[in-house]
Amino acid sequence: MGVSPGGDAGEVRVRIRLFAMQRELAGTRGVEVALPAGATIEDAWTALVARFPNLAPGRAALRFARNGGYAPPETPLGDGDEVAMIPPVSGGAPDPEGRMRILELRAAPFDGSILAELSGRLATPEDGAIVGFLGVTRRSPGTPAPGQEAEAARHAGRVVESLAYEAHPEMALRVIAEIADEIEARFGVTRLAIVHREGEVPLGEPSVAIVACAPHRDAAFDAARYAIDETKARAPIWKAEQFEGGHVWIGESARDSPRTEATPRQPPVRGLGEPARTGPAEG
Repeated sequence: MGVSPGGDAGEVRVRIRLFAMQRELAGTRGVEVALPAGATIEDAWTALVARFPNLAPGRAALRFARNGGYAPPETPLGDGDEVAMIPPVSGGAPDPEGRMRILELRAAPFDGSILAELSGRLATPEDGAIVGFLGVTRRSPGTPAPGQEAEAARHAGRVVESLAYEAHPEMALRVIAEIADEIEARFGVTRLAIVHREGEVPLGEPSVAIVACAPHRDAAFDAARYAIDETKARAPIWKAEQFEGGHVWIGESARDSPRTEATPRQPPVRGLGEPARTGPAEG
């Protein structure tokens, strides 16, 4: 179902991008399909499954994106559009109003000192609270993504040796920027860092770093918690747990909008000016 070089007036040509388990099952990162004029994202999925039937069982857990933004399956497509199949998921310059954000995907490893690095770039004399969070890889396995149950059973009883992360970079950064906007609107926090690893992360090393700076601790704690929870739930960043002899993709269906409650759960309060916090594996 490929696209002919000349195209057809009654067709739209669409690029489909595949990630994580879909990429592995199809054996490719992307395909082009020709669809009838007026076709939707759901039609693109149907065309993809016609070419790769082994993708069909993953439909219930998928979310979709059109041209870098989440979109429902009934969204119409135009010629040249890009559709991303989103399987379950696991900046840096101040503006004139003092807003400062560091939103990055990093291929290079980092350690706990990144919290000091980010705090040094973000904090101002007005800030009475700096809250940092590190998500690090852990030995115990997580919940397998839909369709990965059999592979998870094959590795039952084994310890995780490392994690591997794969991202849709442009869309991931766009979603993380939306999360930063929500944090500013909900908690008034304008100095924020969200940095996530790509590639393989050995056991015990950080995969994500969050720093929130604010005049008061409640806002900083709330911002940091919201940042990690929403990044894990919405950013198209996928995690595979590596075992001896194989790997298992981990996660749940991506959420394509903010959660509805006004205030996230708070971690325990330790007081103003106390050391940056670290936490268990979150990647």
